[in-house]
Amino acid sequence: MAKTSSIEKNNKRAALAKQYAAKRAALKATVKDQSASIEERFKASLKLAELPRNSAKVRIRNRCEVSGRPRGYYRKLKMSRIALRQLGNLGQIPGLVKSSW
Repeated sequence: MAKTSSIEKNNKRAALAKQYAAKRAALKATVKDQSASIEERFKASLKLAELPRNSAKVRIRNRCEVSGRPRGYYRKLKMSRIALRQLGNLGQIPGLVKSSW
């Protein structure tokens, strides 16, 4: 099990990213717009830099929803390999069969 503080910090980052997503997208579009004047683009880049760093989507870490583990993460299932194996052995994941040969 991961530290509770790490999980909560990541949840806070996800909430901030969701809150600032529209504002970030608008500023990024202005910065990338070649038809806008250089002054407008520069002002937009400064405003983008003033936003909280944790509001960037890049700073969110993929974590297992069962254990909070940050490594060995399957995106499709939103869980780590260890949690997947445990739940699979208990038969709680439909369609998952343990292989044996």
